[in-house]
Amino acid sequence: MDDEHQHGHGCDDGGDVSEWKKVAEMRAVVEAQDPSAKDEDDDFVLRRFLRARDHNIVKASAMLLQYLSWKRSAKPNGSISDDEVRGEIAKGRIRLEGFDRLGRPMGYLYSARHFPARHDFEDYKRYCAYVLDKICSSLPAGQEKFAAVVDLRGWGYSNLDIRGYLAGLNILQNYYPERLGRVFVIHVPYIFMAAWRIVYPFIDERTRSKIVFVADKDLDATLHDAIDDSQLLDDYGGKLKPQV
Repeated sequence: MDDEHQHGHGCDDGGDVSEWKKVAEMRAVVEAQDPSAKDEDDDFVLRRFLRARDHNIVKASAMLLQYLSWKRSAKPNGSISDDEVRGEIAKGRIRLEGFDRLGRPMGYLYSARHFPARHDFEDYKRYCAYVLDKICSSLPAGQEKFAAVVDLRGWGYSNLDIRGYLAGLNILQNYYPERLGRVFVIHVPYIFMAAWRIVYPFIDERTRSKIVFVADKDLDATLHDAIDDSQLLDDYGGKLKPQV
């Protein structure tokens, strides 16, 4: 069953007593190995890692420890400032605008604006984390997931970046588990499917289940079904004007 329907339309379901008991056990395991885990005082963070590993405390703890290590090196100041990624922001690849009908913040990715030959790989990875932090910071109370549209209109070989796609996927899956609610991939050119076949084996099953390829003929109905007119960007037939 789709987790949107399983967990109260993607909103926080509170969790059951046995799940929170496992979260407490997991916290004890992780804090014993990495005292900095005490700084992660939000049990919902631990619960997302637990769910991402099907409530296996050993696997979830290992995943969380890996995340804490990554966080120290990727965000030594605790967060990534606008100034640190200003060059990446200027490329206009991503817009964060509006919410879907389930109250999840929306991100729009414009893949034809991504040119791997023109960026520093470390800057790009930092930008991926920056964007994920930004969209997660706009989550309303009780909502843990976001949704996205990946627009491939105009995508060509100069935009192809298998290394970049895998790096972004790694950050999303390993360090922001249970955050992605749904992603619509639209205006898909035929040549993109060769790249997709390379990337696909690296996508975990949970993430795969969230990815929807939308045919052009179904685009209007699909987006309007998922996003209210007032929250859908005007580029896609909605009434939301993008913020400058």
